[in-house]
Amino acid sequence: MISRAAEIKRTVDELTILNDIGKTLTSSLEISQVMTNIFEKVSELLRPRNWSLLLYDEEKRDLAFTHAVGAGADRLVGMHLPPHEGIAGWVFTKMEPLAVPDVRADPRFAARFDAISSFHTRSILAAPLASKGRCLGVVELVYGARDKSFQARDLRTLAAVADFAAIALDNARNYARVQEITTIDDHTGLFNARHLAATLAKEVDRATRFGHPVSLVFMDLDRFKAINDTHGHQRGSSTLREVGRLLAAQVRSVDVATRYGGDEFAIVLPETGKDQAVEMAEKMREEISKVRFLATEGLALRVTASFGVACFPDDTASADDLLQQADRAMYLAKAAGRNGVKAAERK
Repeated sequence: MISRAAEIKRTVDELTILNDIGKTLTSSLEISQVMTNIFEKVSELLRPRNWSLLLYDEEKRDLAFTHAVGAGADRLVGMHLPPHEGIAGWVFTKMEPLAVPDVRADPRFAARFDAISSFHTRSILAAPLASKGRCLGVVELVYGARDKSFQARDLRTLAAVADFAAIALDNARNYARVQEITTIDDHTGLFNARHLAATLAKEVDRATRFGHPVSLVFMDLDRFKAINDTHGHQRGSSTLREVGRLLAAQVRSVDVATRYGGDEFAIVLPETGKDQAVEMAEKMREEISKVRFLATEGLALRVTASFGVACFPDDTASADDLLQQADRAMYLAKAAGRNGVKAAERK
């Protein structure tokens, strides 16, 4: 039987955790960081062997393990399960918290995930992350085969925390949507100059900390004004959209392609040295020169572009100067006859 002193201590610990979680809600709007912070706090109180977060994937219409902490749990990250499978599926569908003292006696338990993680589950706590009548996901806490079972009070604690987590998740997603709207170029669908500045600052900082290079490719379409003058600004905008789609198809998943302004584009290449960046710029130049733009409108225009490449830390010590060095190199390509690639001079 739990003593009165133990009950009071548990209540104080719960209030402390909830207060800390309340602070977390205003400390960050980065989804992964917020979720990790919240459930690390829960782990301090309930001491599960493992915990995992499953978020609803609207595109695939299933639940995906986005976080999993504990023995073998990392093997679950990225896995999906349908909303009708397992304890998590039941909690998601019913939008009700659930405590399972012994999973061996519960037919809803999906044993295949124990097989994948090489873990033996005894008891599970699961709570929905519900916001505005929608279930965003499920959090699960797990005890192992030799552990005690979760208690009813544990479930109340987790359910209260899950409510906080749902608010944090909803806020973070709304913030991400706003950020996407304000950082996407309307004409091309690429990121805009605002996002370029933020990305360069972040990547240069990361390159400084880890000793990796980061390169920038700056591109300007050759004689683009002639397209506007001859065919009109609407077709000029259509050309920019086609160029944007081409660049998006050419870059790697880690690269960040942006429209800097007008007919200028910039591509951030993380962990990429200057020689490799020059090769990538040359491939982009070749692709652009091969395409006939506005073919669907019966024009089949030939467009070329001039490229400048600069690399941190080879050519500069700051994010702002990296952009300037790549811009200067692009003008060298223009001066050399256009439709070419020039690299900033090494220091």
